[in-house]
Amino acid sequence: MGLGEAVIVAGIGCRSGVSADEVVAALDTALLRADLTRQEIGKLATGALKVQEAGLNEAAERLGMPLFHMTEQELASVNDRLLTTSPMSLAVTGSGSLCEAAALVAAGADSRLLFPRFILAGVTIALAIGDHP
Repeated sequence: MGLGEAVIVAGIGCRSGVSADEVVAALDTALLRADLTRQEIGKLATGALKVQEAGLNEAAERLGMPLFHMTEQELASVNDRLLTTSPMSLAVTGSGSLCEAAALVAAGADSRLLFPRFILAGVTIALAIGDHP
């Protein structure tokens, strides 16, 4: 993917202890909803507090995609662009939606969400399109 090309980022949030199978199933369901394939996803993103989350790391490895960890400051910087807000996410991460914020930040300054976050079995997925390769 070269500079200036559009990139689609999957932002992922989850409850602690989620399995890689649950992450992959939620991602696949969200992609189906958006009429996209795994091959169209450029990268995965989540919050820095999820760096040790084994299920997320295993899912990224299984999918062969990089997983980027956004800081609380980065997540909070896009709160005005989120489509949903969770009081729990806001209290824990400083962002109203960890997955939506992570997707927006990782996709670049002019990114936009394709739809509000999708929730399945303790995993939240948001898809953003932008120009940040």
